[in-house]
Amino acid sequence: MYDHFHLIIEVLILLGVANGTPIFATRLFGRRLNAPLDGGLKFPDGRPLFGPSKTVRGLVLSVTCTTLAAPLFGFEWVTGAGLASASMFGDLLSSFIKRRLGLRAHSQAFGLDQVPESLLPLLVLQQHLGLGYGDIAIIVAAFIVLELVLSRMLFRLHIRDRPY
Repeated sequence: MYDHFHLIIEVLILLGVANGTPIFATRLFGRRLNAPLDGGLKFPDGRPLFGPSKTVRGLVLSVTCTTLAAPLFGFEWVTGAGLASASMFGDLLSSFIKRRLGLRAHSQAFGLDQVPESLLPLLVLQQHLGLGYGDIAIIVAAFIVLELVLSRMLFRLHIRDRPY
């Protein structure tokens, strides 16, 4: 029982590393090395593919930091790389959907901002990590709550420029 709870907490921490690294990178590097991942491309609807807030720097640092963090929690480095890659894909998917809905970069869309980036890596790594669907539901719900609380805290600490 304890080991399973421990696994859930560790996976949640790795999700935090994957999704928090780009936020801290923005604060640390500012506009340096922040080339947009979509290169400024527009979709046929005339809107950006992902928008300016999705950067090469954020993607590379997320995967790198999560890959390096994974062994600290007893996971293989490839597990960290896979989790971060799938999480960033989920984040890009949500940005793509938000742009199609006409929402600007950094606009808030509850659920859409949290679920793809937490659910997709859990589904991809479900068997590898030995997670059941109940575990996945718990981790996604905890991720949503933590993301909302921590975003507001980081805003108050002037690390984020928006409280969401």
